[in-house]
Amino acid sequence: MQTAQELYQSKRGTARDALNHLRDGDMIIVPTGVGEPPALLTALSEERRRFNDIKVSQILAMRKYGYFDPETAHHVRHSALFLGGASRAGGQAGWCEYIPNYFSEIPTLIQRGLMPSDVVFAMASPMSPHGFFSLSLGCDYTMAAVAKARVVVLEVNPNVPFAHGQCHVHVSQVTALVETEDPIMEVGLPTIGPVQEAIGKYVADMIEDGSTLQIGYGGIPDAVVMQLTNKRDLGVHTEMIGDGILKLVECGAINNTKKTLVPGKMVATFALGSRKLYEFMHNNPMIEMHPSDFTNDPYIAGQNDKLVSINASLQVDLLGQCGSESIGHLPYSGTGGQVDFVRAANRSRGGKSFIVLPSTAKDGAISRIVPSLTAGTHCTTSKNDVNYVVTEYGVAQLRGKSARERANALIAIAHPDFRGWLREEAQKMCML
Repeated sequence: MQTAQELYQSKRGTARDALNHLRDGDMIIVPTGVGEPPALLTALSEERRRFNDIKVSQILAMRKYGYFDPETAHHVRHSALFLGGASRAGGQAGWCEYIPNYFSEIPTLIQRGLMPSDVVFAMASPMSPHGFFSLSLGCDYTMAAVAKARVVVLEVNPNVPFAHGQCHVHVSQVTALVETEDPIMEVGLPTIGPVQEAIGKYVADMIEDGSTLQIGYGGIPDAVVMQLTNKRDLGVHTEMIGDGILKLVECGAINNTKKTLVPGKMVATFALGSRKLYEFMHNNPMIEMHPSDFTNDPYIAGQNDKLVSINASLQVDLLGQCGSESIGHLPYSGTGGQVDFVRAANRSRGGKSFIVLPSTAKDGAISRIVPSLTAGTHCTTSKNDVNYVVTEYGVAQLRGKSARERANALIAIAHPDFRGWLREEAQKMCML
C-alpha cells in the first residue's frame, strides 16, 4: 500500500494534464468565491474549444475567465447557482445557465443526483502529514460533490489555510493534483455611506449581548458589524466569514461562549476577505468550516439561541414579500442563504431576522418599498417568513401583523417622497 506522500507524488501534474480527465458533457463543480482554482479554470478557458457541452457550476464566480464567452458557450459554459459580477451579464443574456436553489439544499441536490457532479475543481491547502487537504475557502456543496464525482482535481496552494471542521479531503479521494503559489484573491470591505450607517445603527441597537450572528456580504451588513464593537459574548454561525467578523473577534466582541450549538466555535461554509483573514483561519481551533447543509439548514442553525440574520434585498412590497435576486424578470444574484437564515432565526429561541435595504434606488428616483413586487420579480423570501424590515427611516416588524398593519409599518419606513403614493396604492388594493 502506498503512503500518503507516495500517492501525492503519483498524482502531481500540470493544469493542462488535469484536463485530460474531462469528458464531453461533464458538469464541473467549483467552490464558492475564492475557493475557485484559477490555474485550473484558466487552463480550461484556454483549451475550451477541445470540449463540447462542459458546464462549470458554482454559486459565486469571482473572476471572469475566458470561458465566460457567448461564442464558445457550446464548448464550455457557466452554470450559475448564484449570479455575481462575472456571471450576471451572461445570466441575463441567457448564455450562462442559472439553477434556482437554496444554498442549504445544494449538497442534497448533488447527493440525490438531481444535479450532476462529474468533476470537482477546487482550491486546497497543502496536505497534512496524515494525507488530508482542507477545502477551507469553500467547502459548501463541494464536499458532497467530492463524494460523488468521477474525477477530483485539487489546486494545492500554500496560501490556503488548513481549517478545522468537515472540510477535509484525503489524498486517496483525489484524481490529480496541481501545485500553485499565487496569493489568494482578496476582497475588501464594501463602502459604507450615511444611508448604510443609519440602517446599521437601527439593526445594531436591536442585537443583544450573547447573540449568534449570521452576516451576509455588503455595505449594510458591514455597517452593522462596525457598530457591534461594544457588544459582548457574540457568536458566529454563518455562511460567509469575512473581515468584519475578524474585526469583532479582535476587539473582543465575539468569543462564542454563549452559543448553544457548537459552543466556543465560529461556524461558516466559505471565506471571503483579506490575506489577514486567511492567515487567521489557519489551524485556528476557534473556526470550523462545514458544508452548507450544516451551516445553512434552518433546523440546525436555528438551534442557536438568539440567532440574528442580516440580509439585503432589492425590493419589498407592502405585504412584506422580498424580491432580493432580480430586477423585474432579469436575474441579478440568487436566493443564496437568505431564506435559510431567515427561517433559522425564526426558529431560534430569541432569534431575529433583518431584511435591510435603502429606501430608494437610482439616486432617489425609485422607491424600494413598493405596493407589489415589480412584474416578473423573483420572490425570494415570502411574506410569511419576513420578520424585521429596516431602511434608513426605521424598522418595520411584520410577523404576526395583518396586511393593513404591515402596509402601515412599511409605508412609515419608506422614503417620505413616496409615502403618499404608497398610501394611495394601498387604498386601491383595499389594504388601508
